Order: sequence, then C-alpha cells, then structure tokens
Amino acid sequence: MAEPSKVIHIRNVGHEISENDLLQLVQPFGVVTKLVMLRAKNQALLQMHDVGSAVNALQYYSNVQPSVRGRNVYIQFSSHQELTTMDQNSQPRKNGDQDSQPNRILLVTIHHLLYPITVEVLHQVFSPHGIVEKIVTFQKSAGFQALVQYQSRQSAVVARNALQGRNIYDGCCQLDIQFSNLTELQVNYNNERSRDFTNPSLPSEQKGRSSQPGYGDASGMYALQPGGRAVAFPQMGNPAAIAAAFGGGLPPGITGTNDRCTILVSNLNPDKIDEDKLFNLFSIYGNIIRVKLLRNKPDHALIQMGDGFQAELAVHFLKGAMLFGKRMEVNYSKHVNITAGPDTHEYSGSSLNRFNRNAAKNYRYCCSPTKMVHLSTLPQEITEEEIATHLEEHGTIVNTKLFEVNGKKQALVLFENEEQATEALVCKHATTIDRSIIRISFSQLQTI
Repeated sequence: MAEPSKVIHIRNVGHEISENDLLQLVQPFGVVTKLVMLRAKNQALLQMHDVGSAVNALQYYSNVQPSVRGRNVYIQFSSHQELTTMDQNSQPRKNGDQDSQPNRILLVTIHHLLYPITVEVLHQVFSPHGIVEKIVTFQKSAGFQALVQYQSRQSAVVARNALQGRNIYDGCCQLDIQFSNLTELQVNYNNERSRDFTNPSLPSEQKGRSSQPGYGDASGMYALQPGGRAVAFPQMGNPAAIAAAFGGGLPPGITGTNDRCTILVSNLNPDKIDEDKLFNLFSIYGNIIRVKLLRNKPDHALIQMGDGFQAELAVHFLKGAMLFGKRMEVNYSKHVNITAGPDTHEYSGSSLNRFNRNAAKNYRYCCSPTKMVHLSTLPQEITEEEIATHLEEHGTIVNTKLFEVNGKKQALVLFENEEQATEALVCKHATTIDRSIIRISFSQLQTI
C-alpha cells in the first residue's frame, strides 16, 4: 500500500460518473483542491487540502464500500504526493465544457444551490484573490452559473486554485470553476444579476433579461420570507435547484412541485406515539413547524413541515411504513397549516431540526425506513457494547460498527427489520449518552 498522501487514487470510475460525483464522495472529509479525471483508464486523482483529510476519507471507506451512481469505486492513496497544475490542465474536459487554458475570465457553476447567490455574494468570494472587474450570473441546463472577469489572468489562476471545489455556505453552494474562452464580458446593467465594477454609472435593469447575450434569466429563483431568509424549495420555482440537492436528479416519484406543507398521519398506535416521536421521524425529511395529535381521533396526527417539498418527501418515503405494529397512512392534509394552541407542540425554533445546517447533505440522505441506522455526535469513549445496550430494547441487533470521521465518533447499527430500526430511531433520536445528545437517521447501506 502506498504511504499516506493528500492525493487519492480512485479506480472503476465509469463514464457516467462526473467530477461533481467524486467531489460529493469525499467532501465530508475536507476541501478538495484539485481533481484530474483519467477517462481513458476509468480512474481519477483527487487532491485533498491536507494529508489528514485524505487519511480520514480512506479510514472511513475501509469500513464502508464507496458507491457512485450504483457503481462500486475503489479508493487508495496515490503514489503522487501532489498534483501539479499542468497535470490538471492537461486533461481534456468533456460535455462541451469551456477551454481549460488559463484566462482572466472564470466560468463558475454552483452545485447544491440552497441559498440565493447574487453578484454581491460572488464579489465577496472572489475579490480576495484579485481585482474583479465584472460579474454576470445566469441560468443554464448545467445549473446556476456566473462569469467572473478579473483584471489579470494571474488573479484568475490564483482564484481557481484557491476556490475550486469549496462551498460558499456550509454544506451547500459548491463552486466548480473553469477557465472561460471569452475575452471580454459585456455588461449593460448594474443589478443583483450583473455588475461592471469599472463603470458604476450603468443603469439597473427594470424587467427581465440577463445582460449577457445568449444566457437565460437567473432572476425569480428565490422567494424570501419576512426578514430576508431564503425559503428552501418549492418557493424557488426552479426544479434544477431542487434537483441539485440530490446530485442532479430527484428521486423517482418525487415531483418537487407540491405546495401543501401540512401532513395527516393516521393508523398510529395511540398507546405508544407522542409528538416528540413523530418529530424524530418526520424531521428526517425536513424541518418541523408544529405537531398536533387529534384528541377526538387518537390514532391521527397533523404535522406541518417547513415547505411543500419537504412534505412531499415525507409523504413519499413514509407512506405505508410500519411503526409500533401499525402500518401508517401518510397523506396531505386539507389544512394549510396548524394553528398554534395549547394542544399543539411547537418545533419551529428547535435546535434538533435537521435542516437548519448542512441542508444539501441531509436531503441526499432522505430514503424510506431501512434496517440500518446511522448514529452521530457520539461520546469519544463509547463502545459498540454501550451502543447495543442503548438500542437493544427496540429489536434484534444483527451487527454494529463504530468508526471515526474528522475525529468524531459515529456508528452503524443493523437491525433484523425496518420496523425495529424505525422504532429505535423515533425513541432514541436526541436522547443522551454520557452527556452527548445523539442523532439518528436511516442509512442506505445494506450491510456493515
């Protein structure tokens, strides 16, 4: 085995696997600084920011088989200690990408777009690396993109090397940066979508069109709640932005167009269910606003999700799931929302809502209940025996596996069936072990 290196060698990289797929594979372990696709050999070389990040990635994947788009890939340390810029730029780009020769204009594609990106945001990101003259943003089939023109080519090279693969916000808005083949940007308006910083006297656009010829309008992507907070999904009116959270395409059966936020859950076990247990389960698919058990129908409950897309995920993945010996019915409610009252539990300000941070990561983990659960935020000194003892009252544990990511203990626990795993999740998510509040979600892995 090669000695540890910040360069990772990935084999069995099929033609269907993109650069962004590989970035997602290692992103939880640190910043990726360079990526070379060796298409002729079905391989890739990927350079992490430091050796420690690469070591953490390989330690994790020594216990978990990495799979990308249904294909197993194989990861090891590369014999290279560093990738040179020449190595990276010598690789031809595919699918009509721009010329990779250094140029003062950068083409920036933003993946996992969960928050609004304006000219001002991009200027804050790119200006530390040189004088930015012009920025134009637009929407294309590849997603939300921008052209950033520097005063010099050297500044553009420095910016690309420093920012490629990094996130603007924690867990989302990932930068994929190429050199454009344009020689000069034409900017007609100074507004949130385009800006000529060398000509502040340009007018602001009143209606409608991108100032860069040939590119679509990027406006109208987001709605803002009072106070200026970006609303997550259906309010965007942009299916591409919704799909970005799932790596480019929605799960089968998900439309991304539902606008009903409140869910009616029936056929619950009234002797064992309560509002917190419903919160623990439904919060896997989005933030929870309120939960109300119907006193005149003890096996019914209303759950108000953060938005219609999150509600659609919950309905799709939980309809027919078994919980406490009952097969749940999960449908959209006729009620637009749940009115606050003494019989209603409020969760809108709960720190346990899973989508307050790392939303892109959490959306990718949405799935139907599985036999395997994933535990995080565990105490450093915990053992597999202690984990099993904490969960075993909810079913037969087939196997457990402790591992470490970025110095933090996590675990996988395999139950005999999905119902047992679901019960363990709803009862033990957000419980405490040695003063640590553990978090539990379903794992899509089949075996440990």
